[in-house]
Amino acid sequence: MNKIQRPAIKPVYRALPPRVGVEYLVRRVRSAPRLLGDLTKSPWSNAGIVDIAHFHPKSSDHRPKTQVRALYTGDAVFVDFSVADRFVRCVHTAFQDLVSKDSCVELFLQPPGTNAYFNFELNCCGTMLLYFIEDPTRHATKVFRKATRVSSEAAAKIRVRSTLTGCVDPERTEPTSWRVGLEIPIAIVTEFVPIVRRFDGEWRGNFFKCGDDTSHPHWAAWNDIGERLRFHQPRRFAPIRFE
Repeated sequence: MNKIQRPAIKPVYRALPPRVGVEYLVRRVRSAPRLLGDLTKSPWSNAGIVDIAHFHPKSSDHRPKTQVRALYTGDAVFVDFSVADRFVRCVHTAFQDLVSKDSCVELFLQPPGTNAYFNFELNCCGTMLLYFIEDPTRHATKVFRKATRVSSEAAAKIRVRSTLTGCVDPERTEPTSWRVGLEIPIAIVTEFVPIVRRFDGEWRGNFFKCGDDTSHPHWAAWNDIGERLRFHQPRRFAPIRFE
């Protein structure tokens, strides 16, 4: 498959300052940690913890506790989402399905030197939706003014693991804890932003938890998205710094 060659995109969105003190430091490790590994033991025990705790006012009274940990090796970043949930539902099982309708976690990651970003969206059973978004403005005939659906061949470079599998239907109404882990190789970034060849320095992004079509819909963010119920707000991304 021919690689997509894209020039660096000049920033067009003026970023809002994140909440005071808000940034996430991704600690470096010598070798790849095991996805869904023991969080109480090294190397995961050394990872910083992000709480996805800013719930939009339109959310129901369900407030699942969601924490994120990340580590990196230079050529890959490893992310763990841990969710203490309830009213868990998952019916989307194909790559690029609208997994945000299910019990879902998301990472939006913006490489340096560009206003474009990737939206890694994963439901509780590990199904992923992934775009490279250059202009998230709503459009009359499509979701975004300028965005590229990442192909299944390119997405195959990403490893995903989940503690739940298949479908969760009917919805589980009892307390249910679940985790999703993913490994993002730098190759997936370089394919769209050729000037970026390793994870280092300061990137920007946000972490989310949602469940649009569950019985108790909710929308939560790490860095607050404000009054507008829309995750795709690059101006509200916060620094994600690689150690």
